[in-house]
Amino acid sequence: MLSNPILRGFNPDPSIICVDENYYIATSTFEWFPGVQIHHSTDLVNWHLITHPLNNNQLLDLKGIPDSCGVWAPCLSYSNGIYYLVYTIVKSFDGPWKDLTNYLITASDITGPWSSPIKLNHSGFDPSLFHDDDKKWLVNMKVDHRNNKLFGGIVLQEYCPERQSLIGDEVLITKGSELGLSEGPHLYKRGEFYYLILAEGGTSYDHAVSIARSKSLTGPYEFHPNNPILTAKANTENLLQKTGHADICQGADGNWYMVFLTSRPVGENRRCVLGRETAIEQVYWGDDAWLHLKSNNKLAREVIPQIGTVETKYQPIDWCDNFDNQNLDINLSSLRQPITSQWADLKARDNWLRLYGRDSLASTFEQSLLARRVQNHEFFAQTKIDFTPTCYQQSAGLVCYYNTTHWHYLAIQGREDGKRELVCLTYNNRVLTQYPTQAIELPDNVFVYLRCEVVGTELVYAYSLDAVDWINMPHVLNMSILSDDYVCSNSNAYKAAFTGAFIGICCQDLSHSNHYADFEYFSYTELNQNLLASKTSC
Repeated sequence: MLSNPILRGFNPDPSIICVDENYYIATSTFEWFPGVQIHHSTDLVNWHLITHPLNNNQLLDLKGIPDSCGVWAPCLSYSNGIYYLVYTIVKSFDGPWKDLTNYLITASDITGPWSSPIKLNHSGFDPSLFHDDDKKWLVNMKVDHRNNKLFGGIVLQEYCPERQSLIGDEVLITKGSELGLSEGPHLYKRGEFYYLILAEGGTSYDHAVSIARSKSLTGPYEFHPNNPILTAKANTENLLQKTGHADICQGADGNWYMVFLTSRPVGENRRCVLGRETAIEQVYWGDDAWLHLKSNNKLAREVIPQIGTVETKYQPIDWCDNFDNQNLDINLSSLRQPITSQWADLKARDNWLRLYGRDSLASTFEQSLLARRVQNHEFFAQTKIDFTPTCYQQSAGLVCYYNTTHWHYLAIQGREDGKRELVCLTYNNRVLTQYPTQAIELPDNVFVYLRCEVVGTELVYAYSLDAVDWINMPHVLNMSILSDDYVCSNSNAYKAAFTGAFIGICCQDLSHSNHYADFEYFSYTELNQNLLASKTSC
């Protein structure tokens, strides 16, 4: 028995393969670094993050990339002992033109090393590599900027491994179904048919999985008689919403499985703070040679009794990095640039992490921020800081972050008189608000403990000078502004909003004097009242 989602928190656009008895899922990372998350499982129930293929500047440089651009929709495949990963780098998504490049990298081991990127094309996003009997084909949606249409259909072109390039003519194989907004294509061959799975209906509450087939690779493609095969549209009570962007594989047990993105709304406004997550369903091929859900309806299930040999319930995460190793925890990400000792130093002070301050939280260039995905609607996070700012342009603290224009920040900052103070800041659609208006003065030469507690849409920050007596900040903040739904509904925000909430530690030095903050630990615990009452460190 399995509980969905299987990859919780921001893990969208899943692509799955089965190699021997090992399952691997690749998901999008957008502006977060390193690029592409790959999780591993042997039972489809228990998943572990094992690697990020795009892990250095030679493979990925996102400096200056706008919010929700960057690495889109990776497709993972395997053929003749080689792993293939194709993905899009989106450089802009504002207006009718989408500047992007599709790349391919390969490896003989899933954990790398991966090859240098091969440029494939620029015609549209969501590339997928299909390994036919004797040829390889790239399929992707095509951008059509005319009349702000964006979605110009699905195109196909041959890939030549020897020349490491696309060859021949590009062929339009379908304009999609009546659902529209066709993207996320994946091709498969079974029996006499080629099958094309599409994401359609947009990425919000009308999202859906469509499937079509043809006896010819280039079409014409006929859509499933009961299309779409998966959607939560018009079923607002279902736990798993926005279901779409699917991929399928045959498992080691001979059964077929479909992974897809989903979201779990919270609060009266139904905002999805956790972003788009990955869920799974068992599927089967019917006597009609069409793919069907095992549940025999269009809704994704929270519990899948057919998957797994024993009952498995979700175990709340109790995670901590106490910075006593040579490497940071694999769950930590940075924005747009690699995590290097130039700004995140584990050796400067034993068992502490030193963050050298750089750009503001509104920057798309060089932030000193380390964060992990929020994976539950109820959690608390905590850190211990040693920080002595010398001016008001230096700050450090604990941040709940969505993008450069939407975040909540509990920060220690300097003052003109040489003292330091604690402020709670909200940046909401480029409007900065401080809570309370009067900052809290902090004594000199003492460590400061910061924590946040989130329950649903409510966020409360707190601080302590001894990790025993905690003082709550006086305002309850709105966690739901850290969501695709809120950002997209705001007319002055970027049109691209495809990520999810993160919780992180950070340091800024707008004076560029290389000032730093030291952090002894950073923890994230999904809510357990007994644990909350007693936890003071890792």
